[in-house]
This record gives sequence, C-alpha cells and structure tokens, in this order.
Amino acid sequence: MSDEALSLLLSLLLAHVIGDFLLQSNSWAAQKRERHFRAPSLYAHVAIHMALNLAALRFFDVDWMPALLTMAAIGISHWLIDVAKSYTTARPIRYFVLDQGLHLLIVVWLWTELQAPLPQVDIDWSLLWQPDTLLLLLAYLVAMKPASVLIALIMRRWSQGVDTRGTLADAGARIGMLERFLILTFVLSHQMAAIGFLLTAKSVLRFGDLYEDRDRKLTEYVLLGTMLSFSLTLTLGLATRYLLTRL
Repeated sequence: MSDEALSLLLSLLLAHVIGDFLLQSNSWAAQKRERHFRAPSLYAHVAIHMALNLAALRFFDVDWMPALLTMAAIGISHWLIDVAKSYTTARPIRYFVLDQGLHLLIVVWLWTELQAPLPQVDIDWSLLWQPDTLLLLLAYLVAMKPASVLIALIMRRWSQGVDTRGTLADAGARIGMLERFLILTFVLSHQMAAIGFLLTAKSVLRFGDLYEDRDRKLTEYVLLGTMLSFSLTLTLGLATRYLLTRL
C-alpha cells in the first residue's frame, strides 16, 4: 500500500468525522429524528459530506468520473443510513455504533475500489490461537467479569450498610472494569508508575467527602473496593507477565 493511497483513505475518514460531528449541529440531528427524510437538514448534511469527499478525492488527483461516482455513492448511502437511523428510538448506543460502522465500511469499500490493484494484506490468522494471545485474552476477560463477581462477593458484608442513593446506577461496576483494564494494560506494558497516578486520581475524587465527613461510610466503602480491585488486578497482571516470559 502506497503512502498516497493511505493518505487518501485517512482523508476520506477525516471528511466523514468532520461532516458527521463537527459540521452537524444538535438541531440538525433533532430535525432528522422528527421529520425523517423530509428534514431539510438531512439534505444539507448529505451535501456537506459529498462536498468534503469530492474535495479529498480531487486533492489526490482522482479522475473526475470515479471521483463523482464515489461522491454520489457516499451521498446516497449516507442518506439511506441516516433516514433508517432516524426511525430508531430504543438503545441509541447500539444504533449509533451500527450507523457509524456502516458509514465507515462503505467509505473503506469505495476506497478499495479506487485502488488498482487492490492492496494486498497478508494476515497470519494462526497468531490468534497462539498461547500468548490466548493468555492475554484470558487475563483481560478475568479482569472484567470474574473479578467483578469476586469483588462484589467480598464487599457484600459492607454493602448493606452503605447509602448509595444519589449515585449513578451500575456506575461503580463500570468504573471498576475500566480501571482494571487500565491497570492490567499498564502492568503488561511495564508502566507501573502510571498505576500510582490512577490510584491518586481516584483517591482525590473522594477526598472532599472524607475531609468534610460527608458520607464517610460510602467513602470508605469505595476506597476499600478500589484497593481490592487494584490488588487483584496487579496480582493478575504480574502473574500474566511472568507466564508470558515462560511461553
């Protein structure tokens, strides 16, 4: 794959991000949800995408005919996907991911059609089931769900006496998963100092409550859960790192 071909792909992806997020206001998005294919903002939005993509294609000296055909394909597909999305209401995150995935898939497919010959990518699929790959996958999975279950069982004796009203539902579990993912990544990449910064940052967030004696039980409960989460993940990370050196 040449540098010019890769630059063209990145430019098309950049045009998508600019058109979909930077040059689309919340009022435009709301109008599309209310009026669907009759929304004037939909056509303005599609026109912006077509103009940005045509500019990117011509900048890299793509001939006018394939550039216009690519622009038209992006515009039509974008219109169809956005109209379909405007009728969805449930699970907006799922539809957002599907919407963006389809847009990007079409951009990449059209980009490959412009290449002659198509870029050859050699993928060694056997790497997916090598011991070190499977061990890493296992470590991350254990750090996510099984660790959450174990921590919840250990903390159950104190959870009944803690007032969690006013906190976001399931936020603690999601934060715990994210922090264990980061800790495991830091350990495996030999960035132990970053774990200290992560622990300090989380402790600072609870310092105000502890200092002013507000929700003291909740503060101690959170700190206890944090230390338990950190300890388990550090142990898991160090064990995984040791096993990787033995494989």
